[in-house]
Amino acid sequence: MTAGLELLPIDITGYRTGNTDIDYLHRFDSGQPGPNVLITALTHGNEVCGAYALSVLFKNNIRPSKGSLTLCFNNVDAYHSFDAENPGASRLVDEDFNRLWSDDILDGERQSSELSRARQVRGAVATADYLLDLHSMHLPCPALMLCGTAAKGQRLAMAMGVPEHVVADPGHTAGPRMRDYGSFAADSGEKTALLIECGQHWQDTSRQVAIQTVFHFLDALGVIDRDTAKPYLADSPAPQKMIEVVGPITIQTEAFRFTDDFTGLEVIAQAGTIIGHDGVQPVTTPHDDCVLIMPTHRPRVGQTAVRLGRFID
Repeated sequence: MTAGLELLPIDITGYRTGNTDIDYLHRFDSGQPGPNVLITALTHGNEVCGAYALSVLFKNNIRPSKGSLTLCFNNVDAYHSFDAENPGASRLVDEDFNRLWSDDILDGERQSSELSRARQVRGAVATADYLLDLHSMHLPCPALMLCGTAAKGQRLAMAMGVPEHVVADPGHTAGPRMRDYGSFAADSGEKTALLIECGQHWQDTSRQVAIQTVFHFLDALGVIDRDTAKPYLADSPAPQKMIEVVGPITIQTEAFRFTDDFTGLEVIAQAGTIIGHDGVQPVTTPHDDCVLIMPTHRPRVGQTAVRLGRFID
C-alpha cells in the first residue's frame, strides 16, 4: 500500500470498449418498459471509490429488470494521470468537469480535455431519467447525499435510506454540476439526479459506501430484483437527517482562513459565531445550530469556502 493511501486506483482499461460508440460508457437495455438510469463515476479523476462501485456492477453482471442501465466512467484522462506522490493532481486535466453543465458552456467554442469528454457523454446525461453521480471528499467526513432543492430529489434520497445525511443544496457559484443539468434541477417533472460524497478520497470506507449506495439506488428505483440487491444493502441504516443549505460562503480574498480545522458536519450552536475571516472581514454563522457542509482547506477566490445549513424535518 502506498503510504497514507488506503484506496488506490484500479485498472479500468478493460471497460474502455463497451456496447456504445463512446469509450468507457456501457448501456444495458432490459427490453421492458421502465426508466433510463445512469450511474457515473470519476467525474473527478481522484475520486476513485466510484470506479470500484462500477466494477462491482460489471463483475456481477448486474442488469436491469426493466428500463435501461447506463454506466459511465467520466474523466478517465484525469484518472489515468494518477501519481501517488501527488494524488490530488489527478482530479482534473484542464478544468473541473463538474462545473461545465449548461448548454451555453457545452455548446460554446471553448476547448479543454474536460469539455471534450463532457460533450461525448452529454447525450447519456440528457436522456437519463435518473442519475447517481459518485464522488468523494478531500477531508474526512461522513457521507453526504446532495439532492438539490427540488422535492423530487429529496424524495428519492429518502427512499434510498442511505446515507444518514441528505443535503438540499442549490449548487455552486463557480459553475453548474452534472446533477443540475437540464430538467434534473427543475421543480417539476420526474427527471431526478443525486450526487453522493462517499467519504474521504483515499479511505477504504468511501469504496464501501459507493458500492452500497449504487445498490440502494437501483433498489429504490425498482430496476433490479431485491434478491440481487440484498447482499449489498445496509443492515439497519441510521435514520436519515435532512439538511437545508441556507447559503454558501464565497471566498472574496486571498487571505481567507477558518478559525478551526473544520472537516464538515460541525454544528455551531450560536448565531453570530465567527468561523473564519476573509481578509479582515469576519465570517459568522447566520442562525443557531448552523451546520458546516464541506469546508475547503484549499481556498481560492471565487470558490465556495463552506456551505451553511440547518436541519429540517
